Amino acid sequence: MDSSDNPAVKFFTPARFGVFLALLVFAEFPRVVLGLDSFVARDFGFFVYPLAHFQRECFWHGEIPFWNPYNNCGVPFLAQWNTMPLYPPSLLYLLFPLNWALSFFSLVHLWWAGLGMYFLARRWTKNDFAAAFAGTVFSFNGFTLNLIMWPSHIATFSWMPWVILCAEAAWREGGRKTIIAAMVGALQMLAGGPETIFLTWLIASAFWLQQIIAGESPRPRMIWRFPVLVLFVIGLSAAQLFPFLDLVAHAQRESGYTDLRWSMPASGLANFLVPMAFGSTVLEGIFFQQGQYWTSSYYLGVGTVWLVLLAVFLVVKRDSVAAKPKIKLLLLISVIGLLCALGGNTPFYPFIRKIIPQLGFITYPIKFVTVVVFAAPLLAASALANIQLLKKSFFPTGGLLLLAVGIVTWLATAAGPFPGAAHAVLLNGLSRAGFLILTGAVLWRWKNPGHPVAGRGFLFLGTGLLVVVWLDVFTHEPVQNPTVSSTIFTQNLARDYLKMDPQPELGGARAMLSPQAALGLTTSAANDAGTNFLAKRIGYCANANLLDGVPKVDGFFSLTPREFDNLLGLVYSATNGNWSRLEDFLGVAQTTSATNLLAWQQRETFQPLVTAGQMPVFLDDTNTLWAFGRNDFDGGKIVFLPPDEKSFVTVTNQTSVKIGMAKFGYNGVEIVADANEPSLVVVAQTYYHDWRASIDGQPAKLLRANTAFQAVQMPAGKHSIHLFYHDLAFEAGALISGFGWIGSVSALLVLRRRNAV
Repeated sequence: MDSSDNPAVKFFTPARFGVFLALLVFAEFPRVVLGLDSFVARDFGFFVYPLAHFQRECFWHGEIPFWNPYNNCGVPFLAQWNTMPLYPPSLLYLLFPLNWALSFFSLVHLWWAGLGMYFLARRWTKNDFAAAFAGTVFSFNGFTLNLIMWPSHIATFSWMPWVILCAEAAWREGGRKTIIAAMVGALQMLAGGPETIFLTWLIASAFWLQQIIAGESPRPRMIWRFPVLVLFVIGLSAAQLFPFLDLVAHAQRESGYTDLRWSMPASGLANFLVPMAFGSTVLEGIFFQQGQYWTSSYYLGVGTVWLVLLAVFLVVKRDSVAAKPKIKLLLLISVIGLLCALGGNTPFYPFIRKIIPQLGFITYPIKFVTVVVFAAPLLAASALANIQLLKKSFFPTGGLLLLAVGIVTWLATAAGPFPGAAHAVLLNGLSRAGFLILTGAVLWRWKNPGHPVAGRGFLFLGTGLLVVVWLDVFTHEPVQNPTVSSTIFTQNLARDYLKMDPQPELGGARAMLSPQAALGLTTSAANDAGTNFLAKRIGYCANANLLDGVPKVDGFFSLTPREFDNLLGLVYSATNGNWSRLEDFLGVAQTTSATNLLAWQQRETFQPLVTAGQMPVFLDDTNTLWAFGRNDFDGGKIVFLPPDEKSFVTVTNQTSVKIGMAKFGYNGVEIVADANEPSLVVVAQTYYHDWRASIDGQPAKLLRANTAFQAVQMPAGKHSIHLFYHDLAFEAGALISGFGWIGSVSALLVLRRRNAV
């Protein structure tokens, strides 16, 4: 393809492609862009939106959201990382109306992902149209569209090609390119998708090593530039990274936490050709494979698969192809990514995990398909840019692919596991075959420069090919991201409907789902996404309680302090034991009805969240957890403390204490207490090592009480007790990041002036 004679290649400049991609985003989600609808399905409604609402509340109260006091009896918020409190583009949904801005935030990053892939493919193929094809595929495939429900994931993923693009420039050229690459890498880090970040830098490392071995640039400089870049990125993102690593060290995700659940099923490769093969739409009307429910799709488009297969022939051909080394590496990492995504369905990934235990950090093996989704658009772009070299393999690969679509359709139709599956799969397979034939017709004309279609006809062919790719994905399965009226997220909607009495309030009392309700609400789903969300919002499923400002005992977070997670796991999984006394201590005023998962009933025996005067009993965590299941535990009379804290406690018996005030905030608790003798004050809030205590302004020892909560010993008399969150890891990281960003911006300005001179 001669770019000098092809208007399509010249037409898709960066600006024009950016506009074209924006039009595709609008065409797919017009009501969301206009603010008429919002995303709601799955984690967007129960996890993402409530967390953004809480972050917004903290922002407008002038507080950094270090701690969430509404879930899990209190849980770290900023340190979670995927909550994005330090990601600069989050200002979009902090400043503008949340019910529009959060969904729009995801769409902006969908567009940004395609633009980044365009520039990366453009550098590697030197072909604007091939780059436009890669950018379109990277934005519009089943996997990327699935990520929309997690703004953190789509944001992190959108930076992936930008990081690779800038990192390569950094280790080749150094100087200001290193500073820019560090900034780009830091922005991806702050977006908060750890697994995508991990895979991004693995891919970058692979290309770095390849280019060192090939000697494409001076080796000595390349060898040290990349490690320096990595350190630079860590420094710029330290304010977020340090608290996260600190939480990981104190959270429940210890070695061996992850397993091989939600691997790509053995039939998973079929979904690259017939996306509705071997699955069902029983959850909110969204299609899922059998046994894998993390992503609703990873379909790339059947035309993209065809071009990826053609890219294989570029490797074996004798013709000179500029990007051949990169193509080889992309094919290799794609195969490795697929094998890892299959998890326990092949012996490969279990074996690799034994060699590299750190891979257990990635919770579900299906996430390794990220690598394939990154590599496929680049491989397809390489084939498209060199289509003239692939005449002999063009029809054979297309014919085999068409045959494979037919075989998969036949097998899946015969094995349909849900009513109507056979008809749906048949239509799905036939339509994919139609898109494959249509793609082949366009490509055949495209790769024949002597065809009567010439001049601007190529422009229409090229644009048509991009539209065909988009339509293929647009129609590949039922809607992945159902939308509803944004009024569904109205603040206090469930509170006003339920009218609880007594009403759980911050610092006053809590709600608690029963184990049966927690299981039922998380494992069942209505076919309509809006109805499903409203029902579960009334049940305060996951983090929906944040929309009403209702504290509750459980929550839905990636990381929770280890001791509390052990306690909560026991309560929600035990088949015997009486936990009513523990519920009293936790201040549970409302719990799920035994006969209706969406109904609440009051409890009259709940205690205040701040109690005092208990007699200390020194007991290890195992025996403390066992004691909670006994019916004779009384959190108002005794408090269990770890034996290693005995030296800090002089109280030996039950005492008389009057609590005059107990005020809970986002990051602190204010208590006024009056005692005739030294006494213990116990707070039913999750213990975490970043909490500190002071009495009358003087530091005091914060004790770990009842295995997972807080206590402090106060002297006789009336005193003001202050519990406050003090994150040293954040402060150290913020200091490093602050100096790093100031230095980076200053260095860029200095280098710019030098270049101008």
